[in-house]
Amino acid sequence: MDFDLRAHTHLLTLSGSRAYGIHEPESDVDLKGVAVPPARYLHGFLRRFEQADRPEQIRVFEGDLSAGEQAIARRTKLEGSVYDLRKFMRLAAEANPNVLDLLFCRDRELRLCTPIGERLRERRGLFLSAKARMTFAGYAASQLRRIKLHRRWLLNPPRREPTRADYDLPPQALIPPEQLAAAQAAIRARTAAWEIDFGALEPAEVLRIRGQIERTLGELMATTDARWRCAARAIGMDENLIYVLQKEREYKSARRQWEAYQRWRRHRNPARAATEAAFGFDLKHGAHLYRLLAMCREILERGEVHVWRGDRDAETIRAIRAGQWSYERLVAWAEAEERALEQIVRSGRCAVPAAPDREAIDRLCCELVERAIA
Repeated sequence: MDFDLRAHTHLLTLSGSRAYGIHEPESDVDLKGVAVPPARYLHGFLRRFEQADRPEQIRVFEGDLSAGEQAIARRTKLEGSVYDLRKFMRLAAEANPNVLDLLFCRDRELRLCTPIGERLRERRGLFLSAKARMTFAGYAASQLRRIKLHRRWLLNPPRREPTRADYDLPPQALIPPEQLAAAQAAIRARTAAWEIDFGALEPAEVLRIRGQIERTLGELMATTDARWRCAARAIGMDENLIYVLQKEREYKSARRQWEAYQRWRRHRNPARAATEAAFGFDLKHGAHLYRLLAMCREILERGEVHVWRGDRDAETIRAIRAGQWSYERLVAWAEAEERALEQIVRSGRCAVPAAPDREAIDRLCCELVERAIA
């Protein structure tokens, strides 16, 4: 990158806990922004810019912070990401929670905003759609999976490294690796062929059809392993080969889990590890899970994005981070909320369109790029 990032940045905001209103006085300062690189990056092929996120790149914005934020950034660290406008708009059109914050945060969280940034925020409604059901809730689901996985490791950690003998496998694979890989690839291809292309159907209709398919097929295709075995039989593999391949899959899965557990142990933040051990789950993941699902409901029901939680549910989020919610309470709430969100979409009660108007977003992108390089 051979240009002045700050000079080409048109929108810069606080992000993370400071944008949500759940920060502590000494919380890290995180930034997010949008830039339009020089014309040579847009017209040529030698240079490329998608985002800047290295600490030394983000340091150029230190002067845009308040005095207090500058002091904290010097004591801790200044992190963030500045996206190329075109990449930013692609992510926003997909309702990516990490970038929608820039468009919908309060004005007082702005740290730099040119007329181009103002225009982008003025047209922020273009980016709202029912895709939020999959993105916000999808991010929340990933948080819940981590919470459950880490809790399992806390309560019942793997005792030893898995061996091939544990899975009735000989020390060396009987089938050459390339043949194993080819067989697994053939099975994956068959399972992929079973995926249904729903095309331009609205999310509510996709959910309805998926539910009907799942009820019709029942337990036959209910799990990944069941689908895998069905696919293997469908392409003519005999039961002995299926058995060996399945055992190899189980062993490799156990190896991956063991290695993931070892990485988790080695790289855990000591403070978070202590609270996780004390309360039985990662409190920070729990707080993010709650916030994402709450924001998703607001988007679907009212077409509103409330980044600042200070006057809404900040106390609840802080309570979760302080360990005042049990693991059981958090999981029960999240699962009930997930069902409620699915019902909102299925019932057609969404306050936002099924998909954004991409042509309108494209026109806005052209307008802003042309203004930036004029």
